[in-house]
Amino acid sequence: MNFKLIFQLSLFGLIMAFATVSLIPEKIEFFFWLVIFCFCAYIIARVCNGKYFWHGFLVSVFNSVWITAVHFTFFDSYVAHHPDMAAMSNNMGYFNTHPRMMMLCVGIPFGAIFGLFQGLFAFVASKIVKPKGA
Repeated sequence: MNFKLIFQLSLFGLIMAFATVSLIPEKIEFFFWLVIFCFCAYIIARVCNGKYFWHGFLVSVFNSVWITAVHFTFFDSYVAHHPDMAAMSNNMGYFNTHPRMMMLCVGIPFGAIFGLFQGLFAFVASKIVKPKGA
């Protein structure tokens, strides 16, 4: 496993975490993530010699840690720019009074779910892209 690469690619998650707090509206956030997923998959396929799926999966798990930490820290600003997130936490019983706790509870599981997609992207890219040493 190339943990240096995983950490470096996860920095896109840190950048997106800060960008989604107040700059990128949730309606177009998906397109930014799609570009990041494709780029990370390409780099993983180009640099790694195996375990492509696991590299992609761990990149997304690391991303979720960055995103959860930033959104938790800047919660008020994040919710002000993401009304759907605020509405979702209002309908969640206990999390209605503790919306930051909801972020902590769902952040990493969502990272794992998106990790399945990132891992799949990396695996598919490994079938298309030739490794750097080849």
